[in-house]
Amino acid sequence: MRILVTEDDADLRLAITTSLRGAGFAVDPAGDLPAADELLWVNTYDCAVFDRLLPGGDALGYVERKRRDGWAVPVLFLTALGDPAQRLAGLSRGGDDYLEKPFLTEEMVARVRSLCRRSALPQPVVRRCGDLELDAGRREVRRAGVLLSLTRTEFDLLDRLMADAGKAVSRKELLACAWPDPRVGNVLEVAIRNLRRKLGEPQPIRTVPSVGYLLES
Repeated sequence: MRILVTEDDADLRLAITTSLRGAGFAVDPAGDLPAADELLWVNTYDCAVFDRLLPGGDALGYVERKRRDGWAVPVLFLTALGDPAQRLAGLSRGGDDYLEKPFLTEEMVARVRSLCRRSALPQPVVRRCGDLELDAGRREVRRAGVLLSLTRTEFDLLDRLMADAGKAVSRKELLACAWPDPRVGNVLEVAIRNLRRKLGEPQPIRTVPSVGYLLES
């Protein structure tokens, strides 16, 4: 398990890093947000530990922006800002856990271990294509941030098209993903027409003659 630790206090950063390494984790320490950002570009992490107030800004805003881009690594915030409003802000804007300073390093290690176990579980797929976002876990679709109201069939068709965005998906494959029993007639065409109407313009679904449909990537 690999952990990112971002803490500007050198002594505390060393103590956290030493404790986590002693518990068997690989740890990459960073002293500020630019250093953390660089590490995140080149490494994959099972958990990230952030001090809230860092040189360059509040880590809360940084994590919140990363979440909007689809970053799903569990985050533990460490902070002296321990009043209920601050804890609520940390948990509602991208944090998975919140530990108030001063803290026992043993508790911090236990919380990191718990978050790592959580991240190891299979996560629902979130697909993105252009300004479209499909969350398979919540069965929600958004376009340009606006929640769309799709039927089960429309959701399943869009999910299949987004899985192979930029490639043609055959009519047979689309029928199989949305209807468990063989269908005849124009049921697929009707569903695609309704889906296109709900997606709006510019229209991302293109008809591929003699094949099926394609979602523009």
